[in-house]
Amino acid sequence: MRLDGKRALVTGAGQGIGEAIAVVMAEQGAAAVTVVDLSADAAERTAERVRSAGAQAEAIACDLREPDQIQGMIEQAVAASGGLDVLVNNAGVVETMITANTRIDELAEEVWDTVHDVNLKAVWLATKFAAPHLRASQRDPNIVNAASVASIAANPRGSAYAASKGGVLQLTKATAIDLGPHVRCNCFCPGLIATPMALAHLQSTADPERAERDSLSRNILPRMGRPEEVANLACFLASDAASFCTGGAYFVDGGLLASRAIMRH
Repeated sequence: MRLDGKRALVTGAGQGIGEAIAVVMAEQGAAAVTVVDLSADAAERTAERVRSAGAQAEAIACDLREPDQIQGMIEQAVAASGGLDVLVNNAGVVETMITANTRIDELAEEVWDTVHDVNLKAVWLATKFAAPHLRASQRDPNIVNAASVASIAANPRGSAYAASKGGVLQLTKATAIDLGPHVRCNCFCPGLIATPMALAHLQSTADPERAERDSLSRNILPRMGRPEEVANLACFLASDAASFCTGGAYFVDGGLLASRAIMRH
């Protein structure tokens, strides 16, 4: 799972899964990791952890709803690192972070657009702008996208998130075709992971304790996952060890989808 010498960019890396991916990449020998987040302070905090783990780090604040900022993000990362070998499109947002009116027939259009702009359109745009630099790489260039179990199985009051993540899964396959064989593309699909976003989503429900209990009751492994467990999978997909993997979706969900018809009380 080594990433020796690779130059990577990770979006949504100020906290949670993205932060864990950036740090594990450094621990696995990456030469440089560009840390991108909406918050400049959060990006810099993760960048410090990356530096402490032994890699060069560049912190970038970027609003992924803005195409010009996405293009600038890629250009800045390439200038800072001397190229790009791995793009990790990790950033995401769920509608419950934006509004309490999340049922499909009450969801505001601007909320739908924000979720899709961040979760799906930004993945396409980052891929589009990164593609020339990935094609120029001779270090097994690849893209790793953050999909979700929601790509396969939707939940109540999560229509925008589920639709956007379903799109990420299909975009991953299309990207693998269009950029292959030189550039690989895969996605990871987390279940319930103990991240600030997931915990805030649970807290947004009428009964957070019951929401967590119901979610975990569907898991074979009866707990939340840890960000580092997802990061290990993402870093495997980015490494030379996954050199025959492309166009795939890989689940890290505690067995949630395998046992989705079961609820343990």
